[in-house]
Amino acid sequence: MIYLPNLLNIKNEVILASASPRRRLLLNLLGIKFTTEIANINEDDFVSNEPEKIVMELARKKAMEISKKFSDKTIIAADTLVFLKGELLTKPIDKIDAYSILMKLSDNTHQVYTGIAIYDPNSLDYTLDFEKTDVTFRQLEENEVLAYIDTGSPMDKAGAYGIQDDFGAVFVSKINGCYYNVVGLPLTKLYMMLKKIGNLATN
Repeated sequence: MIYLPNLLNIKNEVILASASPRRRLLLNLLGIKFTTEIANINEDDFVSNEPEKIVMELARKKAMEISKKFSDKTIIAADTLVFLKGELLTKPIDKIDAYSILMKLSDNTHQVYTGIAIYDPNSLDYTLDFEKTDVTFRQLEENEVLAYIDTGSPMDKAGAYGIQDDFGAVFVSKINGCYYNVVGLPLTKLYMMLKKIGNLATN
């Protein structure tokens, strides 16, 4: 692993406020040394009504929750949601729900939004931004959907699929925007946010 402290200048400890193994893998691609903490928030509790505002609100709540315990650390939090024609598609509650979600996505284009919140221990403030990607599914066959659901992979993912999955990947015919956003952490957006914040070192 090649670390880039001189580019991002993150000299204090970094915490990723996420239990997602996908986000951990993606953050590793930036070469940032970090630990993880799980933010226990109610992800169904938000006041915003626009997709980009919802994901930023939830990401900020996660960052705030962790910063209460680690106020001297840089906190990175993210939240990813899937919308189809204005309808929020959450993580499926069971296999029947997963089937319903995937058949809705079939032969349609949906939007994946990820909100990012970064807590800066120097300013004691939060920087927020979001990324949006359009994802188009081809026409899915019922046996394909049922086979994918049987793997268990859809059950912990918003929109009931993972673009990085061996099988879920073949559902996608086209994307317009950041691929990593669909996985759960838009790396270019995060990198540019960290650069804009500037010196994140604590003295």
